[in-house]
Amino acid sequence: MSEPKPPTPTPGDTYKGWLFKWTNYIKGYQRRWFVLSNGLLSYYRTQAEMGHTCRGTINLATANIAVEDSCNFVISNGGAQTYHLKASSEVERQRWITALELAKAKAVRMQAESDDSGDECPAAPASSGQGGGCRNSEVQSTLRTLSSKVEDLTTCNDLIVKHGSALQRSLSELEGIRVGADMGEKIRQVTERATLFRITSNAMINACRDFLSLAQNHSKRWQKALQTERDQRIRLEETLEQLAKQHNHLERAFRGATVLPPSFSNPTLGSKGGVSGKGDASDEDDDNEFFDAMEDPAEFITVPADPKYHRRSGSNVSGLSSEIGMDDQSANFDELSLASNPESPQPLELEPVRQRRTRIPDKPNYYLNLWSIMKNCIGKELSKIPMPVNFNEPLSMLQRLSEDLEYYEILDKAAKCQNSLEQMCYVAAFTVSSYSTTVHRTGKPFNPLLGETFELDRLRECGYRSLCEQVSHHPPAAAHHAISEKGWTLRQEIALASKFRGKYLSIMPLGSIQCLFDKSNNHYSWKKVTTTVHNIIVGKLWIDQSGEIDVVNHKTGDRCHLKFAPYSYFSRDVPRKVTGVVTDKDGKAHYVLSGTWDEKMEFSRIMQSSKGENGTEGKQRTVYQTLKAKEIWRKNPLPEGAETMYFFSTLALTLNEPEDGVAPTDSRRRPDQRLMEDGRWDEANAEKQRLEEKQRTARREREREAVKAASSPEEAITEDSINDSPLKSAHPENYQALWFEKIDDPVSGETLHVYKGGYWEAKDQGSWDMCPDIF
Repeated sequence: MSEPKPPTPTPGDTYKGWLFKWTNYIKGYQRRWFVLSNGLLSYYRTQAEMGHTCRGTINLATANIAVEDSCNFVISNGGAQTYHLKASSEVERQRWITALELAKAKAVRMQAESDDSGDECPAAPASSGQGGGCRNSEVQSTLRTLSSKVEDLTTCNDLIVKHGSALQRSLSELEGIRVGADMGEKIRQVTERATLFRITSNAMINACRDFLSLAQNHSKRWQKALQTERDQRIRLEETLEQLAKQHNHLERAFRGATVLPPSFSNPTLGSKGGVSGKGDASDEDDDNEFFDAMEDPAEFITVPADPKYHRRSGSNVSGLSSEIGMDDQSANFDELSLASNPESPQPLELEPVRQRRTRIPDKPNYYLNLWSIMKNCIGKELSKIPMPVNFNEPLSMLQRLSEDLEYYEILDKAAKCQNSLEQMCYVAAFTVSSYSTTVHRTGKPFNPLLGETFELDRLRECGYRSLCEQVSHHPPAAAHHAISEKGWTLRQEIALASKFRGKYLSIMPLGSIQCLFDKSNNHYSWKKVTTTVHNIIVGKLWIDQSGEIDVVNHKTGDRCHLKFAPYSYFSRDVPRKVTGVVTDKDGKAHYVLSGTWDEKMEFSRIMQSSKGENGTEGKQRTVYQTLKAKEIWRKNPLPEGAETMYFFSTLALTLNEPEDGVAPTDSRRRPDQRLMEDGRWDEANAEKQRLEEKQRTARREREREAVKAASSPEEAITEDSINDSPLKSAHPENYQALWFEKIDDPVSGETLHVYKGGYWEAKDQGSWDMCPDIF
């Protein structure tokens, strides 16, 4: 595509345009936007970067300009900076050469005018230390010269006063003397003193002339130096203003605003194989370069569907209402049908619902350097690093797992769906909603002790109850089971693998999550994405979620592919973006999901799809024509004062609230966690060490008993006997959980711990004799 030709450059004009700059042997020539102004040649990746990010600048006053061939030319300032440039044509190259030569001549002339002929200090940038030292030396030398001239003037003044007084006395004596023998002697004295006075006066005049000349010369130079300082101050203010704008852009990007526009594609026009030494080592090297957004191109784009589909959907509600996302109508219909159904359970008496707490004690302002602890733990497993409670939040990992149920209403709506594809949309939205609580939660949850449990009984308020148990300690793994009166069951087993990488911390959840619906017998499963904690060394901690999730319906073969885009300062997309496509078993797309994992998700029905234009990497993108998007989930606002309460949500504030009747192994009874919530962190650290040592002692005791039992002479030590012996169960990975059992799921083909029953019956009876003493 042709671009408008720039005008012929004239002296003093600012000249701008596109050129191709040699970067390295991998990338070759890259398209850059160059600006020539005030004797300086600067370049940017795009025109939009001119307001905040300059990639490099070269001063033409000391630069050499050489033409290589019809389109190529080189600009160098003696080795420190060298730009190998290529124009799109010979005419364009000549325009640039003319503009550069004019700008260089003007820069050299301005520099010659500003430099005095007697200056011994070479021209240097004002920002360099050498130039500043030479200028300071020049000022000191000038001050010494002026001081010497002032001393000469003082001496001449003293001599003029002295000889003037003597001459005055001689003249007075000459007036009173009589004409006689003394006349000749007195006249000789007067003549001598008059000669001395004239000599001294001439010296005074010469000294004054030298001082005046020197002062005038240096005054002119200092005026120019002052003007230069003023100009430099103005440029510094402009630079600070640009930095402030860039900082503002980054802040807006962090808060969710779109920052920089995408970089233009950079075609490689030629290879530089066999040529050595080209390119400067400035910003184009891989280690120092400001990279473009390293994001995968969108696999699909959506456009509004043809109006005929909207008319059809309006006239054929009975056929499409359950498929085009009319969940509000279907929900209202279900509620009406339930209300009119005489077989539906009707509450005979309304019992008052328990009032949950809405505040916890504010987080104390205790400072502790995280880097001082983490610097010796690079590459280690996070669960094996002893961490003080200063970096924790007063919740355990079991309670964090239970927070996945904060948006249980999504599964309630999914249970009412008649169409499995629409139900898939709700299940996918539920998987995204579980990450919304992590956006500000930089505190580390407590590692549960082996055998620790946590119950969340919301049967009366929300219609569900859940139970978690720590089933392994190394690696840490927890099993979770939740069941709802609305006809769904959620179960998961999550083991965390984490690595500290120096600048960031990666947390990789292992295991799977399953959701079962009673009415349709649909069985869904998916896994979690990677969580990354940034700015471990310096800066404010922040969390990102990135990766891909495949939600699979094992009964129908339906699938939803979700993509969590990693956060990037230079991406044009909305931060924390999530996109997804729901397909049937044949791979045909039916729904599109889009939104962010920290705010909301929407879904829309696909009416038609087609192959569109190629993306930046040559991949052909699919174009989906969709109906108007409907919101399927939105994050609840945080409670007032959440920033002083670890950014807990309304549900999280209630998780550690003391309750009667819970098991003695429940996380609410954990003493170190309770002390931390109360703000007694020193006591909490001591209690945490006690509990960890108690757990290690109990583990060693189990291992000794297992070895003793396995080494009995009456038993044959074989692989089968070891597998059946307590030795295997004594290992933390094979710990026999109290409320869960490990099975091979025939539907998903996965091995996981599932709830085997008995907990809620034990709670009703108040019988907890089987629970271990872990606290």
